[in-house]
Amino acid sequence: MGDEQGKLEIIASRNFPANDMLVYVIDFLNKNLKDKKIMFGLVKDKEKNEMTINIYEF
Repeated sequence: MGDEQGKLEIIASRNFPANDMLVYVIDFLNKNLKDKKIMFGLVKDKEKNEMTINIYEF
């Protein structure tokens, strides 16, 4: 089997109306929860004017 170390598994995903402040929220969460083996990602869909927050476990 392959090495599983460092592998990210998505555990939740949610869409929201686009808001540039979400970048700061995601940064805050990542800095304060990294020791919990949780990471947050943010993707912007310009066509739909939406942002998707993904929560990963590693």
